[in-house]
Amino acid sequence: MQELYIVKVGGNIIDDEAKLSHFLQSFASLKAKKILVHGGGKLATRIAEALAIPQQMVDGRRITDVETLKVVTMVYAGYINKNIVAQLQGMQVSSIGLCGPDANIILAHKRENTNIDYGYAGDIDEINVDALSSLLEQNLNLVIAPISHNGKGQLLNTNADTIASEIARSMSKNYKVSLIYSFEKAGVLLDVADESSRIPAINPVYYRELKSENKIFAGMIPKLDNAFKALDQGVHEVIIGPAEKLHELVSGKAGTKITAGN
Repeated sequence: MQELYIVKVGGNIIDDEAKLSHFLQSFASLKAKKILVHGGGKLATRIAEALAIPQQMVDGRRITDVETLKVVTMVYAGYINKNIVAQLQGMQVSSIGLCGPDANIILAHKRENTNIDYGYAGDIDEINVDALSSLLEQNLNLVIAPISHNGKGQLLNTNADTIASEIARSMSKNYKVSLIYSFEKAGVLLDVADESSRIPAINPVYYRELKSENKIFAGMIPKLDNAFKALDQGVHEVIIGPAEKLHELVSGKAGTKITAGN
């Protein structure tokens, strides 16, 4: 099987031009087929506030009302996505920017929750493996924004970590997939304020222990849940760590490796 790197970049890296440029140079030099899934950083919030569109977050998730959906689509699938593609093209890396409706690559449904109305937030139903594989086989590097659709004309805002995990899981049928969550931290930390508290590896038993003792930062739990789900469904490896050390993550010299075995 051919190797495929699926790299998710987010956090403060998206908001820092110098850090993003350094990360993209490392991404561009990866010697395999690759897909980059990006988050939105803080730009969407800043623009929404400038437009006097109130923003509401619940447990780290954005409530996506009609006006907020317009903003996140413009920012995520527009400026951020095309800025990344333009930088990669400037590095002579042939790339294409996509979001869910393009070639029907990410089909989703509006999230249903009896307690909280998340608005136009989407939960993924299907990844179009054939379309993504066809583009990869044309030697294109794919840059995917966290916007999906429901197949009936409705755009949806979808969590980028989940998109990366679902694409990794789906593409593992055709490729040997490494899923890398890259952000500003050294990896999964025992103390979120102490970079030296990085956990080198986490298996399911250790993860349950860490959660039961409340030693995992709440914002990291969805990322880890997605990681274990991906491993259970055929992904070769999952690594979480610093975007500025992408090659060290790939080689196993940095970050936290998530393993399926006990």
